[in-house]
Amino acid sequence: MKNSIVIVDDHILIAKALGSILANFEQFEVLYECENGAELQEKCNHKNNIPNIVLLDISMPIMDGFATAKWLKETHPDVLIMALSMQDDEQSLIKMIKCGAKGYLLKNVHPTELEKALNNLVKNGHYYPEWAASKVFASLINETTNKPQPEHLTEREKTFLQYAITEMSYKEIADKMCCSPRTVESYRDNLFEKLGLRTRVGLAVYAMKNGFDQ
Repeated sequence: MKNSIVIVDDHILIAKALGSILANFEQFEVLYECENGAELQEKCNHKNNIPNIVLLDISMPIMDGFATAKWLKETHPDVLIMALSMQDDEQSLIKMIKCGAKGYLLKNVHPTELEKALNNLVKNGHYYPEWAASKVFASLINETTNKPQPEHLTEREKTFLQYAITEMSYKEIADKMCCSPRTVESYRDNLFEKLGLRTRVGLAVYAMKNGFDQ
């Protein structure tokens, strides 16, 4: 079964060109296109219009990418958001991630990398190219430096942190820990709350800073 994608971009020619590229990817199909977040909201009123992935531009009229990502995170948390933008500044990157984006690509990306990114997004729940990952890690290291170190992590949560550093998907982590994916997600959510973090990247940074990668 193919993963459904919605393209949200106010530049119609770019959206159409992107749709043509995605049509050649074996594991993906375009469900529809929207010109802004408000149009996506309207479409998602029908459950059959809720995709697996949203390719989301940042600069759009009416409802931009930041507001759209935040809305998706709150109302459809299972939808994977990949930001696709011309903006490569750290502020836009970090803000999009905090709003709910699980990946970030520039619009000049080669189709081969786009397909790789989408496959990694589905498998691992996130994807950042090298240039973006360095900025994300630098920001999150600064963000976690002054956070209090909890003393009440359970042994299972500590084990999960060791696996969170790897490229394994949550399902693969569940297999390693001999539990269900839902249980692994509960470990993740508990750690988010205890550590004051929002993303798996943040968990990985915390784990490395505190010796869980040994």
